Amino acid sequence: MPKALITGITGQDGSYLAEFLLKKGYEVIGLVRRTSTVNFERIGHIQDDLTLVSGDMLDQTSLHNIIADHRPDEVYNLAAQSFVGTSWEQPVFTGQVTAIGVTRILDAIRMVDPSIRFYQASSSEMFGKVREVPQSENTPFYPRSPYGVAKVYGHWITVNYRESYNMHATSGILFNHESPRRGLEFVTRKITDGAARIKLELTDKLALGNLDARRDWGYAKDYVRAMWLMLQQDEPDDYVVATGETHSVEELCEAAFGTLNLDWHDYVVQDPRYMRPAEVDLLVGDPRKAQKKLGWEPEVTFKKLVEIMVEADMERLQKEIRNSE
Repeated sequence: MPKALITGITGQDGSYLAEFLLKKGYEVIGLVRRTSTVNFERIGHIQDDLTLVSGDMLDQTSLHNIIADHRPDEVYNLAAQSFVGTSWEQPVFTGQVTAIGVTRILDAIRMVDPSIRFYQASSSEMFGKVREVPQSENTPFYPRSPYGVAKVYGHWITVNYRESYNMHATSGILFNHESPRRGLEFVTRKITDGAARIKLELTDKLALGNLDARRDWGYAKDYVRAMWLMLQQDEPDDYVVATGETHSVEELCEAAFGTLNLDWHDYVVQDPRYMRPAEVDLLVGDPRKAQKKLGWEPEVTFKKLVEIMVEADMERLQKEIRNSE
C-alpha cells in the first residue's frame, strides 16, 4: 500500500486529494496544526480513514520527525497562508509559512530519505503582472502580492533541491481552482454564497472589489488529479494546470446569479475596501504540457463549476434555515 503525507489536508485541495488517494488505495497521513479552533469540516466524512499527525510548517523538528516516523512514498505540500488579501496584512507570516516552510519540508525529506517524491503547490499568482498571454512553464514571474512572492520562493527552492540533490521534486503551477469547499473569503465563494443568500432573502446586496479582473477558473477535484499524475512520472518536472479559458469577476457574477434566475446588476455593489494595493488583471494558463505529458484534461466547465457551487451554497443555507426554525 503506497503512503502519502499531505500538508494542508484540512483545506480545499487537501480534502479532495485525500479522498482521491484513499480511492487509489493509499494510506493517507495528514499534517494538522494544534490550534485552539480545530477545523476538520472538510475531512470529517473521511477522518476515520486518515492518520492525522500534529506538526507545523514553522517548526523544522516536527516536520523531520513526521517524515522519519511515517516514511511516506509521496509528500504533497499544500500548506500555506493561501489568501492573497491576508498576505498584505500578514506579509512576514505569509513568507514564513508559504516560502520558508517549503525549505523546511524539503530539507527534512533530504535528511530522512531523498527518494521520497515531493509535490509543491505553486500558483498562477507567481505570474502577477503577466509578461505574456497565456502563461506557460517558461513565462517569467512578476508577483504582485506578498503571497505571490512567497510562492515564487517556494517554487524556485523546489527546483534547486531537485537539481542539487537529485530529488523527485515537482511543482504544479495551478491556476485558480474552486469548489463548494473553497473558503468564504475567496471571491468565487463570496459570489456564490452571496447569490444564494440574496435568493433566500437573507441579504439584499453583495459588495465586491475589481469586477474586471480576469482569471482562469477550474474545478478543484480536476486539479488534485493532476497533482497525483505529476508524482507518477519517471522524471520530476514543473507543470501549468489550467483550463486555458479566462473569465472576469463580472462574468462569474452573471453565471452565479443567472443560475438562480437573478440579475446581478440589481444586487452587486463595488466597494473600494476590497480593491488590492496591486491588482493582477489577467491570468490565463497554457496547459498543453500537462495535457501532453500527463494526459490530463479538465472535466468540469466554468459554467458547470459555478452551478455546482451555487447549488451547494443554496443547500447549505436552506439546511441552516431549517435547523434554526
